[in-house]
Amino acid sequence: MNRIFPPDARNAPAAVTAIFIPLGDRSPVAGLVPGARFHPMAAPPLRLLTAVPLCDGHDSAITTINLELARHGIEVIYLGYHQSVAAIVRAAIQEDVNAVGLSSYNGGHLIFFREVVRRLRAGGGGDIPVFGGGGGTITPADARVMQRDGVDRIFFAGTSLDRIMAEIKTRYARPAKPARKLKGDRALARAITIAETATFTGDTPRSSGGAKPRAQVVGVAGPGGAGKSTLIDELTSRFLQKIPRGRIALLANDPSHPGTGGAILGDRVSAIYAQDDRVFFRSLATRGSLTGLSAAAPAAIEILRNSGKFDLIFVESVGVGQESDPFNVFHGRKLVDTVLYVLPPHYGGRIQLQKIALLNGADLVVLNKCDDPRAHAAKAEIQTRLDQNQRGQRLHATTAATHSDPGVDRLFAAIAELGGLDPARGGEKACQMEVSP
Repeated sequence: MNRIFPPDARNAPAAVTAIFIPLGDRSPVAGLVPGARFHPMAAPPLRLLTAVPLCDGHDSAITTINLELARHGIEVIYLGYHQSVAAIVRAAIQEDVNAVGLSSYNGGHLIFFREVVRRLRAGGGGDIPVFGGGGGTITPADARVMQRDGVDRIFFAGTSLDRIMAEIKTRYARPAKPARKLKGDRALARAITIAETATFTGDTPRSSGGAKPRAQVVGVAGPGGAGKSTLIDELTSRFLQKIPRGRIALLANDPSHPGTGGAILGDRVSAIYAQDDRVFFRSLATRGSLTGLSAAAPAAIEILRNSGKFDLIFVESVGVGQESDPFNVFHGRKLVDTVLYVLPPHYGGRIQLQKIALLNGADLVVLNKCDDPRAHAAKAEIQTRLDQNQRGQRLHATTAATHSDPGVDRLFAAIAELGGLDPARGGEKACQMEVSP
């Protein structure tokens, strides 16, 4: 069966001062990144979550707004259309956004916006304002009711894009500060925000006290269009099925625009299984980093790893090139425990395979989109390339766009074995796990 998106998942602040967080500090970062040092970053971008509510497939307006926001240097986490209140609130909290923007054309705005505000407050995100618009659907009288219900701002049809952008940038700009009252996913999210809005430096122990954290960290790299996001989503599905009491975290890196500094962070659109409360999903913009990861990614990995809340962490790089080494496999300390490299069948031929450095350093190599007619020849060529490394690397063939793909099943089993995950014991580490041939 092919992947079908279910109804619930279709799809500048003030300058931050230098922060030193010693051991014992009770801020969200303390204990998660012991001895972490942060240095100031000038005017980090606003982060906004945008979405279209349930039973509403009108996405042309929100697409225009998203592009305009990115053009003005804002980072946009886009959920897609036909989104539930629960999905929007979960994403807003995990992404620690400055504000939530909703585009509603289906006439249900009075109830929907009010429920988003209510659930944000109940879930520890009451400080996240909600704004929106709906062309001619939302009337001035409706807007007054919505504002009494806690909605911050409604933009009406005819308002110029320049005015909307100017107001958003001034109205929702605020520095990210440690907040001791934050709990759960919001505390983790704020710790990552603090790391992201500063330049992270210094060594970070794997955990306080010297004990090895339980999380297995898997870095996923590959060229753009290989299907990395879909593959990670299907692996997330396998985790939720086979590890009934564990949690999984996803760090999705997307490129910032080199001219404007804005970004469209759209990996949540294809993250169907991120709608589960056992999944923590965070989007990161590269903000000028040319490594394939945000400069804050090492800190974010340590924050999640040292939290002790997760059994498995996926870190997805942006689409990388032939010389890329986003997880520092060849230089110094590797950022992740396992490197998974994903290729599509249309990589360009054998000589192109010879140039890809990560095929030498990857722990797991995947040929995705195996329903492509070119996949048969690609399997032989890639396996030959791996055999030349003399490391015993085995190629995993997957079609992640198809639910219940046996190739994805085998790949998850291999990841579980490397990480010592025992499905029968709810995610606890095991010494061995049998992998199907």
